[in-house]
Amino acid sequence: MEGANHSVVSEFVFLGLTSSWGLQMPLFLFSSVLYVSSMAGNSLVVFAVASNPHLHSPMYFLLANLSFIDLGVSSVTSPKMIYDLFRRRKVISFRGCITQIFFIHVIGGVEMVLLIAMAFDRYVAIFKPLHYLTIMSPRLCICFSVAAWVVGLVHSVVQLAFVVNLPFCGPNVLDSFYCDLPRLIKLACTEIYRLELMVSINSGFISVGTFSILIISYAVIIFTVQKHSSAGCAKALSTLSAHIMVVILFFGPLMFFYTWPYSSTHLDKFLAIFDALVTPFLNPIIYTLRNQEMKEAMRRACRQLLSYRKIS
Repeated sequence: MEGANHSVVSEFVFLGLTSSWGLQMPLFLFSSVLYVSSMAGNSLVVFAVASNPHLHSPMYFLLANLSFIDLGVSSVTSPKMIYDLFRRRKVISFRGCITQIFFIHVIGGVEMVLLIAMAFDRYVAIFKPLHYLTIMSPRLCICFSVAAWVVGLVHSVVQLAFVVNLPFCGPNVLDSFYCDLPRLIKLACTEIYRLELMVSINSGFISVGTFSILIISYAVIIFTVQKHSSAGCAKALSTLSAHIMVVILFFGPLMFFYTWPYSSTHLDKFLAIFDALVTPFLNPIIYTLRNQEMKEAMRRACRQLLSYRKIS
């Protein structure tokens, strides 16, 4: 395979969300509001968990980690997308494109492991409540966190090890608003069948497999609890519903991006916006909607932040 020093492409051009200037302002307002709201909401969750001793438990530790990762999800692609809305020529350097892909896949891998850890946490809480704190010890929670970052880094580096050395000799136009592997490798001046297969296996099949395992495990938990008590089933469903919604929101776009064989530009862009802006915005809402303890902690955190601002 040719080395990257044989590439003549030094930058890539995005076609962006739309070519209609009449849609720029509505898209700018929509994207900006969601971006600021998701950053504020997830930051508030992290601050609330860190500052409230009552929330220093495994469940909230993992939730704070998920919110921290969602800050990254929002920040990798959204700021440039918002900035590019008013630029006629939307470009990104080759290094910038590779960097964007690197962080997208690191964050995706970390979030995948965190969702698995949160599912395990709920399993232990429902089926082994007396041993919950023993099993979900601080050491295990830290191990989950470290494992998530290791998996994310390995997942990203494995793919970029092949892509970074691809020769790009033109064209350099991406019909998107960010760099993603499936579209980028199509621009390479070499045979890409094996690379596309590698991306599908590394990202697509892993996403489908993990999603299937999580959904089946949640279904088994609910079914098992229902056999013993209908009241217990209702309580378990209430507890797990937030997790199930977040799993669907996270894995839905991923499975489409990396396994759907027929490309649809408009649908790809819609799901990409949903994944980058809407999901990080919804996650704090979903996890606090039915959690009175979290609601109160976030109110207290808001009051603390406002008091600090007044003092300063």
